[in-house]
Amino acid sequence: MAHLLDEISNLYQRDVVRRGKAREFWMLVSFLVTFLITRAATISVRHSEARVRGVRIRDIHVHHLVWGILLMLACGYLAAARSMSTLPVVILFGVGAALTLDEFALWLHLEDVYWTERGRHSVRIVIIVASLAALGFVGLDFWRHFFHAVVTDIT
Repeated sequence: MAHLLDEISNLYQRDVVRRGKAREFWMLVSFLVTFLITRAATISVRHSEARVRGVRIRDIHVHHLVWGILLMLACGYLAAARSMSTLPVVILFGVGAALTLDEFALWLHLEDVYWTERGRHSVRIVIIVASLAALGFVGLDFWRHFFHAVVTDIT
């Protein structure tokens, strides 16, 4: 296991840091982690005995895409108007993008279809966006070497 972690660290340095792609890499990581946490949280809320229903303001359910849009707008402002495209801003943008795209079906259909068949559009879009970002941001070489290192360590 220690060898695998060393190999991944070397790959990260060679294919991400040296190529100037650390911000893109961490945006992707924050996007994926946020998406997984969001999906797990919504499933947990849906099956909760307490019947927690998320954030409500008066009688209005505030969908998490709202928080994602606000977060992306704030990060866009900081990056564009204030020239603050720092790593924390990039990571927060990834978080906002995940929150927004997790409810892609809501803005596609303009109705709450999260738990329906049409709601699966969100998952499909996230898979497409994450796959393209993984290839575009970091490159195929990193992933090819990463999976080779993992498979070699397992076998």
